[in-house]
Amino acid sequence: MMIDDQLARAHRNNIRRYRHLLQTSLTEFERQFVERRLNEEQSKLEVLVSSFSNEAHLERSRAPDSRLA
Repeated sequence: MMIDDQLARAHRNNIRRYRHLLQTSLTEFERQFVERRLNEEQSKLEVLVSSFSNEAHLERSRAPDSRLA
């Protein structure tokens, strides 16, 4: 789980960095590159968060229901 947290943090930091860069003066080529990288980082973060949510849901569904005891 620690690796997932570190990956998520890295993606969030990259997203923040790319958003900041988009606020600066860039050539069209640079802007396209940064936008592409931003989209890639956002997609990777979404996949990571989705897989974490799915894992957490599976763990909860496998746990014995304490209400039945």
